[in-house]
Amino acid sequence: MRQMKMNFVKTTIIAVLATMLTACGFHLRGEYTVPEDIKQISVTSYDQYSTITRLVKEQLRLSKIDIVPPSSDVPNLHIQEENVSDRTLSLYQNTSAAEKEITYMVKYQVTLPEIGSKQFEATMTRSYLDNPLSALAKTVERDLLENEMRAFSAQQMMRQMARLKTEIEEYEAEHPNTNDPNTNNSVTNSRVDPS
Repeated sequence: MRQMKMNFVKTTIIAVLATMLTACGFHLRGEYTVPEDIKQISVTSYDQYSTITRLVKEQLRLSKIDIVPPSSDVPNLHIQEENVSDRTLSLYQNTSAAEKEITYMVKYQVTLPEIGSKQFEATMTRSYLDNPLSALAKTVERDLLENEMRAFSAQQMMRQMARLKTEIEEYEAEHPNTNDPNTNNSVTNSRVDPS
């Protein structure tokens, strides 16, 4: 009887905590939703067959957003460019690179019909040891790091898009004449800090 009472108390405490966490808006890491009013989106890219384009489309499908062909009345996510650069962090005694840092950057633009467009940038940085004695291993490690950074960038793009609705509402509050069809109400060339 005592054991049954303890199980009931534990279950009740877990249920209350779960309800409180859900009520405050807590989301588990990786569960970021794109604004609810975006039910479908078109995805264009500088390279339709690139890895980042495939990963972004996969993230959108996970968010239950239909990917449709580009149209003037459908929101558009345009991947403008991606860039991988590296720099030397430390050297061996013989002046060959001991540790390198890879920086992956993707620029993209989200355009919402009748509202405007916004530029975003997602950046990831990783470092790795560059052992000259294992050339094949360091090449494989670098490829793995680049693919990992692309996957994280696609997730970061979804987080930035989740904030898009709030930023658009803030912009419309600051610029009350956005409903005037003669006004250019595009939000361009603004950079959002990665999160």
